[in-house]
Amino acid sequence: MQHRTLGAQGLAVSAIGYGAMGLTMAYGPGDEEAGIAAIRRAHDLGVTFFDTAELYGWGTGSNEILVGKAVKDFRDEVALATKFGFDLSDLSQGFGLNSRPDNIRKVADNSLRYLGVDQIDVFYQHRVDPDVPIEDVAGTVKELIDAGKVKYFGLSEAGPETIRKAHAVQPVSVLQTEYSLFERDVEQLFPVLQELGIGFVPYSPLGRGFITGTAKPAGEYDATDMRNVDPRWQPGNFEKNVEAVDRLGRLATAKGITVSQLALAWLLAQGEHIVPIPGTRSAARMEENAHAADVTLTEADLAAIHEILPTGGFGARYAEEHTPNWV
Repeated sequence: MQHRTLGAQGLAVSAIGYGAMGLTMAYGPGDEEAGIAAIRRAHDLGVTFFDTAELYGWGTGSNEILVGKAVKDFRDEVALATKFGFDLSDLSQGFGLNSRPDNIRKVADNSLRYLGVDQIDVFYQHRVDPDVPIEDVAGTVKELIDAGKVKYFGLSEAGPETIRKAHAVQPVSVLQTEYSLFERDVEQLFPVLQELGIGFVPYSPLGRGFITGTAKPAGEYDATDMRNVDPRWQPGNFEKNVEAVDRLGRLATAKGITVSQLALAWLLAQGEHIVPIPGTRSAARMEENAHAADVTLTEADLAAIHEILPTGGFGARYAEEHTPNWV
């Protein structure tokens, strides 16, 4: 497995990481044993970067506990990333944002306990909180870094002004935002990341599973699955996206790889500062994803992919009211 360095502070991780969100939320009922098996298989294959969050356990710590249990025997060989920034105090009323310093400290202590570790490798602000100055957020994470509880600072779904203000207080090692063959908007932020020496971690790098070639129409998933309401799965968009993935699949087959490997290799080809974190509950899928790091795409391959999806997939990545506003 290749390794890459994210940011100027020295965060060195495998070229392909692992996103744990889907083990406990968003994609129907989870399977703890299968999730642990997938994580351990990832480690066997050289994956050293594992991503979780407070939100993924709805405040119970369940996702972080699962990840901590899975990596317990090789914790010192991997980097663990988790996130703060939501108000999960009363889920009966929904949830909002909370990046106040006292909440950041509380989430850090909870995450350390849930993961069973004495240091969080990457601590992300999960979403920008307009009610809390980003300088206060960065300053609080700096305190945690100085105390040895956190090693690196990350942002998620942040815009250029926010990134610059945070970076001036505590260097930002990595930005995490959705990026895939289906979703390209974040490319507008790449010049800022390059200027400041910040790495980039694409989440949903396989378009929430659409680019695996296994997509079903909205309404055919478990009732708790977010894809039932995802715009890309709705009539009109769905058929166009299926056609695009079919065309990508033919290109992948000609190279002797899967469409997922093609999509991940495309991301890796966009810059040495990029480490995607595909998620899966399947050890076999994990193996498929990991081997994407071995794929080399030619200029002809990249041109063919561009012809199929020049600007991304069909349909927005979220319903309009849930789309982050980058500032």
